[in-house]
Amino acid sequence: MDLVIVGSVAFDAIETPFGKTDKIVGGAGTYISYAASFFVEKAGLVSVVGDDFPDETISELESRGVDTAGLQIKKGEKSFFWKGKYHNDMNSRDTLVTELNVLADFNPVLPAAYRKARFLMLGNLAPAVQLQVIEQFDQRPELIAMDTMNFWMDSALDDLKKVISKVDIITINDEEARQLTGEYSLVKAAQKVLEMGPKYIVIKKGENGALLFDRNKQVFFAPALPLEEVFDPTGAGDSFAGGFMGQIASTRDTSFEGLKRAVIMGSATASFCVEKFGVERLQNITEEEFDERVSAFVNLTQFDITLAE
Repeated sequence: MDLVIVGSVAFDAIETPFGKTDKIVGGAGTYISYAASFFVEKAGLVSVVGDDFPDETISELESRGVDTAGLQIKKGEKSFFWKGKYHNDMNSRDTLVTELNVLADFNPVLPAAYRKARFLMLGNLAPAVQLQVIEQFDQRPELIAMDTMNFWMDSALDDLKKVISKVDIITINDEEARQLTGEYSLVKAAQKVLEMGPKYIVIKKGENGALLFDRNKQVFFAPALPLEEVFDPTGAGDSFAGGFMGQIASTRDTSFEGLKRAVIMGSATASFCVEKFGVERLQNITEEEFDERVSAFVNLTQFDITLAE
């Protein structure tokens, strides 16, 4: 198993200034899995759904090399459901409905084949669940990354700090970094988070790109690609995480230079996600399109300059 992914597999209903959907497939684990499947031949998905979740989606994930032995299907129960409405700036949203359903008492169980994986991506879930997953490995993965959100900072801060102390990489957005540390400066916030245990932090800034920091105070910035159309930002951060960790798992390069390339791959993957509602765009990316998108990122920032002596 190249990579183990833990996260929700769920339904969303989304409204943006460009339209709205009824119930569609979503969830952090789903987005991460689709994104990672462009990079790794085999990834293991750990999650839970009800028997209302479509078999065809599970089959499609499996056809992309996503092993679903770790996906629990609860008979007679409903999958997690979230409904939200985005504001005109597409950076803020209101949660209209949250139904935990099977996620309320999710007890993750890692199949034996998952417990020796080199790479682990902990999607946004309760910190206690993330801890349960880490503790089930036969040996510590070579690299563990995690995502989280401000909800857990408000409701489960002690458990969250325990998870942060056990991972190598944390990905959070700028608002969450400031809340977690009490620092407005993202440079200071990053250093405070790194003091909690991780070797690296990625601070996502939405349409303003992403920042990578390490303990040696190295910094890398990747801009977001300007897009003609942005329909739905739901899952963009998870798509970033999937591309990011997929790249690392496929190359096994955990150096700062390797992570810089992973940030670009994650950013490219996320840029596709926002072009359609839900996972639709991730399902239909061609290899040629992906290569062109990565080239566009390189061209966006690459330049030659001669400094005067």
